[in-house]
Amino acid sequence: MVNRDWRLLDTGVLTAAENMALDEMLLELRAKNQIPNTLRILQFNPPAALVGFHQSIEQEIRIDYCNKMDIDINRRITGGGAIYFDRTQLGWEIICSKEFFNHSMPNVELFKKLSLPVIDMLGQLGIRANFRGRNDIEVNGRKISGTGGAEWGNAFLFQGTLLVDFDVDTMLRALRIPIEKLKRHEIDSLKERVTCIKWELGYTPDIKIIKDLIRKSFEKHFGINLFESKLTEIELKEFQTYLEKFRSNKWIHKVKLPSSEQPVLYITRLSKAGKIKAFFTLNLRHRRIQSAIFIGDFFAYPARAIFDLEALFKEMPLERELIIQKMKEHFQHQKNFYILNAKITDFIKIIEGLFEKLKIIELGIPPEESNRIFLVNGTYEGVLDQKPNHLLLPYCAKSTECSYRYKNQCEMCKECTVGDAYRLAFETNMKPITITSFEDLIATLKELKRIKAPAYIGCCCEQFYTKHQDAFESAGIPAILLDINNETCYDLGKAAFAYRGEFESQTSLNLKLLKKVLDGI
Repeated sequence: MVNRDWRLLDTGVLTAAENMALDEMLLELRAKNQIPNTLRILQFNPPAALVGFHQSIEQEIRIDYCNKMDIDINRRITGGGAIYFDRTQLGWEIICSKEFFNHSMPNVELFKKLSLPVIDMLGQLGIRANFRGRNDIEVNGRKISGTGGAEWGNAFLFQGTLLVDFDVDTMLRALRIPIEKLKRHEIDSLKERVTCIKWELGYTPDIKIIKDLIRKSFEKHFGINLFESKLTEIELKEFQTYLEKFRSNKWIHKVKLPSSEQPVLYITRLSKAGKIKAFFTLNLRHRRIQSAIFIGDFFAYPARAIFDLEALFKEMPLERELIIQKMKEHFQHQKNFYILNAKITDFIKIIEGLFEKLKIIELGIPPEESNRIFLVNGTYEGVLDQKPNHLLLPYCAKSTECSYRYKNQCEMCKECTVGDAYRLAFETNMKPITITSFEDLIATLKELKRIKAPAYIGCCCEQFYTKHQDAFESAGIPAILLDINNETCYDLGKAAFAYRGEFESQTSLNLKLLKKVLDGI
C-alpha cells in the first residue's frame, strides 16, 4: 500500500551551493529509501544564476556582471536552460519514489500532473494559469513558473520556480540573453514573456500565505498528508560532503562548451507586417535549438501566440522540415489569432535564414561573424559560385577629411578602411564602387542589372540593410552584404543625413570578414 504521509521540508533561505547540494542529497537518499517522499520549499540569498546540468557557464551567464553584483553562480542537477533566482522567488520541489505516481519514466504528462497543485494554488489567488509545452506554467502566455526534473534509481526530483516578484532587468543582464543587439523597446518586449504574482495581483501576498496555499494544494491533488519536519540526522551528516562538491569549480564549470558549439544566431526579415527579428540559441553538439525569441514591430493578437511559439522551439531538434511542420501546425491550431499583414511564409523564411547561416558556419565563418552576413536573392555558396565582380562600399567609411568621401572613387591613401577594401577588390579582380547616397545605390543596382552583373558583394550596416531589404531584393541580383563596424548613422540618429549623402561621421569596414568572403570566390 502506498504511504500517503509525506514530509514538508521548508529549508528557508540558503545559498545556491547549499540548495543544489540538498537537491542531489535528497534525491539520492530517497532512492536508497532512507527518507520519506518530500515536498521541499526553498529560497535563495544571495540571488543566483543557475545553468542546467548540460550547459556551459561561460556560454549562459555573464560571469563578470554576476561577480560584480554578488550573484551566486552554480549548476543544477536538472536539465533545461539557465535561470535567475532572486530573493523574492519561491522554489518548490517534489522528491518522490517513482512508484507513488506509477511512472517508471518521467514524461510530459507526469510533469503536467506534478504542476497542477501550483496551477491550482495560483487560481486560489485569482490568477488563471495553465501548463504549457514541456515544462512551463504560464498566465496568458507569460511564464510564471518553469519546471524541470532529474531521476536517480527508483526516485525522481521535480522542481519549479514560482515568480512572486521579479527583477527582470537584473535577469536580462545576469544571463546571456542577446540584449546587445536590441533597442530599448525590443528589450521591453522581452519582459512581456514573464510575469509574477505581484504583477498579476497588483500586490505581493504574504509569503506565509503562499506557502500555506502550496501545502494545501499539494495535499489536495496528491491525496497526501504533509507533516512538517527539519533535516534528519542522516541528512545533516551527509550534507557537508555534498556541499563541498557543489561549492567546487569542478562542479560549477563541469561543462566546457566552446562558443562555436553554442552560438546565438539571429535573422531579421522585413515583411508587410513590419520587422521580424529572431534569435536562436543553439547547441550544435547535440543539434538542438535551446531557445528562440521572436520580436519586432509587427502586431500579433493575442501576444501569447508568439510566446507559445517560442515555447514550442525549446529543445527542438535542429531539423528544417520538422521545425517548419511544427510552425505550420502551431499557427493552424491557434484560435482567433493573427499577425497583421504577416504570413506563415515570413516565419518560414526566418527558419530558412537560420539554416543558411548554419551552412555559412560549416564553410568556416565563425558564428559571431555569420551574424554579420546578410544574403540577398540567393544562398551564400550560390552567390560565390556566380563569381561576383563588383564590390559596393559605403562612403561613410571614408575619412571625413577625404576629398573622395562623396565620390565613387578612392585614391587608396591608407587613411581609412575603404582604401584597404579597394585593394582587396583589385586583388580579386573585382570593381570597387563607393556608394554616396541611397539614390546612388538604386542607380548603381539598376546599372548592375543592365550590364547583367552575375552578383555583387557589399558592405553596409545592419539597420540600412533591414530598412531597405525590399530595394536590394527587387533589384533581382544575388548578393552578400557584410555588416560594418563602429557606430552607424542609425546609432547616432542621423539616418536621414546618410540617406541624402550628408552623414559627417566615419564608420569602419569589417576587413577581416570581407577578406574571408572574397577568399571564397
